[in-house]
Amino acid sequence: MATQEAVAHDRTTLIGRLHEAREETDALLDIVLPEALYDRPIPERHRIVFYHGHLEAFDWNLLSGPCGLASSEPELDRLFAFGIDPIDGRLPSDAPGDWPRPEQVAGYRNRARRALNEAIHRVPNPELLLNVAIEHRLMHAETLAYMFHQMPFEKKARRAVRRVLNGGEWTPASVEIPEGQAVLGLRRESGVFGWCNEFEECRAPVPAFRVDKYKVSNGQFLRFLTEGGYDDRGLWPDADWAWKSEHGIKHPAFWLNRGGRWVYRSMFDELPLPLDWPVYVSHAEASAYARWAGKRLPTEAEWHRAAEGPAQQHADPQRDIWDPSPVQVCGSSEFGVEGLFANGWEWTSTSFAPLPGFRAFPFYPGYSSDFFDGQHFVLKGGSERTAACMLRGSFRNWFQPHYQYVYAGFRCVRVED
Repeated sequence: MATQEAVAHDRTTLIGRLHEAREETDALLDIVLPEALYDRPIPERHRIVFYHGHLEAFDWNLLSGPCGLASSEPELDRLFAFGIDPIDGRLPSDAPGDWPRPEQVAGYRNRARRALNEAIHRVPNPELLLNVAIEHRLMHAETLAYMFHQMPFEKKARRAVRRVLNGGEWTPASVEIPEGQAVLGLRRESGVFGWCNEFEECRAPVPAFRVDKYKVSNGQFLRFLTEGGYDDRGLWPDADWAWKSEHGIKHPAFWLNRGGRWVYRSMFDELPLPLDWPVYVSHAEASAYARWAGKRLPTEAEWHRAAEGPAQQHADPQRDIWDPSPVQVCGSSEFGVEGLFANGWEWTSTSFAPLPGFRAFPFYPGYSSDFFDGQHFVLKGGSERTAACMLRGSFRNWFQPHYQYVYAGFRCVRVED
């Protein structure tokens, strides 16, 4: 059993990490100029103003009760409580005037943060609740980057940028992964923090398979586009084709066509399309490419099997990196599969569902359960904007198949004859 001194030390460490996470999200939100506060850069998500209130509302709704605090602004606690992930094309229709004014949102955020700062030393079970608060905020540090990436440059305050444009010569190749067991999830008794969908640890037998050594690059995907991949209905399941056609999707969301010349939309500028960077696309686009190439996306278990070994050792992402690195400059797994962590999430063919032994968090029952609907797919590995604490093999991300805006690429598995 942990001593009182150990619990106090852990609490102090976690509170320090929460303050650091606040500094990160505060700095990220400051990128957006005031006149763009009520913009909606991604149609499927809330206006930016929501996230100014949401991060503190989440912490308040999670921690205020355990800390013995009573709310004085329950209507704002509810307004800012939950993000959105609309199904079947039901996009939000709210107007800017439906949201509180900037000074109201800032006041709410400051009051909630101040009250929690004064009481957070009383929170019970800090190893669980404070880690939830920290990682939730760091998740939004990444999802906010997705949103801001889609904004016009003139609506953002530029930040420092460091990027790798050329990784040297490389040749697409594949790697044979021998038959074996994939280990998914975490053991509850390990004492390691994880979200509810990361438990319980299980082992899955995986037959031998051959997988791409590198993520699919922009250059490879460009060939798919120029050879008519977006126009070949036979490559797209009916639902994906209907969605693509309805929304006029004709190229990756991070590409722009400038007079017949493809450029890459980075966070603060445009640059000629880097052909050896991993392409960032939706699950539907990745699946269409895989069918065009005569391959398929890996399952979650296959991804884990391919990721065994040193690839799970990673450095803390640098906050001045807003772009991926070339596919050939990242670390290798035991089997020689490159770039599995921190250079773009990787789509799998696995529908997001509970692992055996799943139990929802009682204080956040809908975190995972609301998305066990057959309409979301598992992503693994993490991007250049994923916090280091979430670059763990057990972490499971998920999005709908049509969502284009994630820093997510893919690699393919050969279809057996």
